[in-house]
Amino acid sequence: MKIALGADHAGFEYKDRIAQILRDRGHDVLDFGTHDATPVDYPQYGYVVGEAVATGQAERGIVVCGSSLGIAMAANKVPGVRCAAVSEPYSAELARRHNDANVLAFSERLSGWEMVERMLEIFLETPFDGGRHAYRVAQLFEFGNEQRSRTLRDLERGEVTDARTPGDLVGVPPGG
Repeated sequence: MKIALGADHAGFEYKDRIAQILRDRGHDVLDFGTHDATPVDYPQYGYVVGEAVATGQAERGIVVCGSSLGIAMAANKVPGVRCAAVSEPYSAELARRHNDANVLAFSERLSGWEMVERMLEIFLETPFDGGRHAYRVAQLFEFGNEQRSRTLRDLERGEVTDARTPGDLVGVPPGG
């Protein structure tokens, strides 16, 4: 698998260790940096990894910063990216199984290395379950004018009134 990597100055050490693990396992790595502790702006690294995945130059991506939060927000600005900031194995598994995450964000300051290794393994090996989750994942990219109007109506009403249910997704009538 081809995997894009990026990190800021607060995440480059984990990124470098992740790159080595990936290479040792036979993956192709696109390492966009950074490579030392010189302060840099994390959004650029989130964007470039996101674009590598969104354009098909990489199948998946991994970004690392001090907290995982900012770099994940940056990656998620790229259309087609589903980046999850994870801090433990179960969230990494659900990010793949239910959300088809194609980019994972790790924290070098808040997560121990052994935890990151386990989450990396899960990210690489866990398939997307599809099914009812596929419909929901598709909605992540529907926030255009029509969806915004629907959302603003929900906001004005003070509640969401027309969210789909699992029965709707498989054609089961309400109460059936």
